Amino acid sequence: MKTIFFACALILLLVCGFAQTKIAEPSKITEQELVRRTQELFDAVAPGNPEPWQKYFADDAMYFDEKGRSMDKAALVKDVAPLPRGYSGQIAIVHVKSHIENSTAILSYDMDETEVIYNQQLHARYHATDTWMYRNGKWQIVAGQVLRYYEDPALGTSDPERFKDYLGQYELAPGVVRTVSAENGHLYVQRQDRPREELLPEADCIFFRKGVEGRILFRSGGSQKIDALVDRRNNEDVIWKKTGQ
Repeated sequence: MKTIFFACALILLLVCGFAQTKIAEPSKITEQELVRRTQELFDAVAPGNPEPWQKYFADDAMYFDEKGRSMDKAALVKDVAPLPRGYSGQIAIVHVKSHIENSTAILSYDMDETEVIYNQQLHARYHATDTWMYRNGKWQIVAGQVLRYYEDPALGTSDPERFKDYLGQYELAPGVVRTVSAENGHLYVQRQDRPREELLPEADCIFFRKGVEGRILFRSGGSQKIDALVDRRNNEDVIWKKTGQ
């Protein structure tokens, strides 16, 4: 009898252990479901509905947005507020990639944003990566990061008659020189043996290079003559002093 009793007890323990293991297994989730939930989050942004953000973010979540802000869940949910009067917009989730394994799912995607401000339409593109985890019986985001794609500024106008003031060589250090030239109403800059780049006008004295973040400005000295080329990056300036025509 003792042998039968111990055998039954062992079987019962094994069954209970198996049942607990089955219960502990994470509920499966698909890329399609992750995208649906993510779209639900961003559909809630314009009306300022914090409910999906409260639902899909873990209490200990970390979130880093395109403005460089680091937020916990409380700060993130508080940040969801209705757009001002006269504003509207929508965000579409596109170019999705995912990696789903056991209790962890990583979703990477682009966000195409359209914003309308009193009938004027604006566009922006972002890239985001969210890490979802299955804990306490539900899938939630434990970490998210958003980056903004660089876009060239709107093309402005500049007076080609002023280009003659910008022409010449600019020195950063001995032997490190940039040359500014003009041709057929276009302005160019070239650093020694590198290919020349066109300086496109954003405003009368402010230029940019296609696909290159930052601005090129020409600085006037005390005599009002151009004495330097300013290479502005991330709101900091690299000064190239003018050495001659």
